[in-house]
Amino acid sequence: MSTNPLEEILHPRAIAVVGASDSGGRGSGFISPLVELGYKGQIYPVNPKYSEVMGLKVYPSVKDIPGVVDFVISSIPASGVLSMVDDCVQKGVKGIHLFTARFSETGRKEATELEKELLRRARKGGIRLIGPNCMGVYYPAEGIAFNNGMPRESGTVGLASQSGQAVGEIVGLAAQKGLRFSKGISYGNALDFNECDYLEYFAQDSDTDLIFMYIEGVRDGARFFNTLRDVTKLKPVIIVKGGRGRSGTRATASHTASLAGSVEVWETMVNQAGAISAEHLDELVDIGAAMHFLPPILGNRVGVAGGSGGSSVLAADQCEGAGLDVIPLPVEISEELKRRGDPTWDWLGNPADFSITADNFDMGGMLQMMANHPDFDLLILFMHAPWRRSRRGNSQPISIEEHLKNYRLAELKHKPLIVVLQERMWGGDDIDDMRKITAEMRNKVIAAGIPVYPGIGQAARAAAKVINFYQKGK
Repeated sequence: MSTNPLEEILHPRAIAVVGASDSGGRGSGFISPLVELGYKGQIYPVNPKYSEVMGLKVYPSVKDIPGVVDFVISSIPASGVLSMVDDCVQKGVKGIHLFTARFSETGRKEATELEKELLRRARKGGIRLIGPNCMGVYYPAEGIAFNNGMPRESGTVGLASQSGQAVGEIVGLAAQKGLRFSKGISYGNALDFNECDYLEYFAQDSDTDLIFMYIEGVRDGARFFNTLRDVTKLKPVIIVKGGRGRSGTRATASHTASLAGSVEVWETMVNQAGAISAEHLDELVDIGAAMHFLPPILGNRVGVAGGSGGSSVLAADQCEGAGLDVIPLPVEISEELKRRGDPTWDWLGNPADFSITADNFDMGGMLQMMANHPDFDLLILFMHAPWRRSRRGNSQPISIEEHLKNYRLAELKHKPLIVVLQERMWGGDDIDDMRKITAEMRNKVIAAGIPVYPGIGQAARAAAKVINFYQKGK
């Protein structure tokens, strides 16, 4: 069993929300997600001004709660935190998540001193702190969340983020790409547990295979580098650095009281430690989806199929711009097409433009030939929503299952495969239906274990960074 100190406070038998209210603020907002996600322990609202919140009995203080309380969520002003900590010590609380803000991030001397005293009292009383100035814990297996609508399903991605807003955004973006989380923790000012502690926790967490991080600044650069280097030997780590520019650096100081250093130094450090650097949250999730779904990609020779006309040309440009090698179609495939009597055998290339082929062209067979050929390390397949044009110019839906059957995706599992699924670019009365069908098709492809991207550029950049990760590990 894990001896990591975070493990003890992440399995609370009861949670108290201090500052709970029916006013629509975060006090009630922290209770609602716990109820929605099905937290099985006791939930105790605390506020001397109320007798009931969301149908739950409210207590004047933590020490007035009759049962055991392991974890406390603080949603009160900073001025009341020290008194609350004293009550928590008396009650035997193990951990406190401090949504409470306006500490050192304000830059004010008195707020910084208050933060120091908060840590001193917590340590003296044997209490560990998450935050302050953060959204706290998302742990679907325990039924713990801090926003309504967070997925109930658990996954294998662990997330540590200085920004609570970023956690919500990352979880939402990841859900669209089929990723789910073991835990997601927002840690704000990192007064007690910091980025190194969360890295060490996820490294030993059996529920986590892939680690995401959003970081604005680190407490101890040397420790972080050493920890990151050790953790990447066990699990992939993908990091977004906030505060990359001058204005972002200023915003970082006021957001989480972190010091942001040189971007060049940061990128060098992340690269040398063996982690993957993402420029923004979308790219973080893009890379994560490729890492999660695909087997190791050991080379950069890519086969692109399914585009048409100018999109094929642009696809080649974007792949090469990302660092992929769009090699010529191997002669063995051209000869096989000729043997099968395909009239485009000497025309079809890489990218393979399916728009120039006959109506009865075997797309699945072509993809299988590309997947079986040793010259390709990776395939990128363009897909479109399953709509058929009638002679009158109207679009009519066809069966998604029928459409996907043409690609024979199940026969391509031995070669890393990425799907680019674009919505139709033109409008019309059927646009809402098309979006719905496209979303359904996307879900079916993801359910088959294949990552899906809305554009070739995103797919190529994610693949290139994953390839670089595996090649560094050779």
